[in-house]
Amino acid sequence: QVHLVESGGGLVQAGGFLRLSCAASGSIFSINYMGWYRQAPGKQRELVARIHSGGSLDYADSVKGRFIISRDNAKNTVYLHANSLKPEDTAVYYCNAFAGYIDYWGQGTQVTVSS
Repeated sequence: QVHLVESGGGLVQAGGFLRLSCAASGSIFSINYMGWYRQAPGKQRELVARIHSGGSLDYADSVKGRFIISRDNAKNTVYLHANSLKPEDTAVYYCNAFAGYIDYWGQGTQVTVSS
């Protein structure tokens, strides 16, 4: 079992910055990768960024060059540094961990970007 707790969402103006955090606990040794997904109203949940246990990174095309995913192994925490935010980035952001062939999800944190 892996437990994920997110923080850092909020309301920001277009062009602004937010840092989302996701702290993992439980069977963290079994995590293959962690990342962030988002879901806007009326849309499917989509991958934003992911960091693999070996350090390789994946980004959605829509956030490349603006968002950066990083991790602090000592704190078992993954961060999403969201720069140059756009109104279309507005969504509920979910932390995800894949461990032991199971997807784990956080409770979600709302990010709203005003124009």
